[in-house]
Amino acid sequence: MLKGGCHCGAVRYEISGEVAHHAICHCSDCRRSAGVAGVSWICFPAEGLRFDGEVRSYASSEGVERQFCPNCGTGLYYYNEGVLPGLVDIQSATLDDAGDHPPSAHIQMAEALPWEATAHELPRFDRYPGG
Repeated sequence: MLKGGCHCGAVRYEISGEVAHHAICHCSDCRRSAGVAGVSWICFPAEGLRFDGEVRSYASSEGVERQFCPNCGTGLYYYNEGVLPGLVDIQSATLDDAGDHPPSAHIQMAEALPWEATAHELPRFDRYPGG
């Protein structure tokens, strides 16, 4: 059983079952909905999901329902019955112990931003630089 929730704490969830996949998606739909270069998704059988709190749904494309917290806007989980029938994808960065569950692949690289190929070469700072 894994647990997680949104940024403000208004929505909490638990997910159980066997992991179907865990990947970082680089498609434009995920990028635009989350405002990031890639979104990590950990996929489980949908019947294992339980949540407390109100979530809102957004149909980001045909057959796709993205669930998010209406208070803080945190994206939480995703249904795509056309591609992933019976499964739910959880945004794995929202897990309480997200660092314990590394993704195993990058997907939708055909849509990745071109600068992602060299992002690992950028300078790194433990905190905000110059602060």
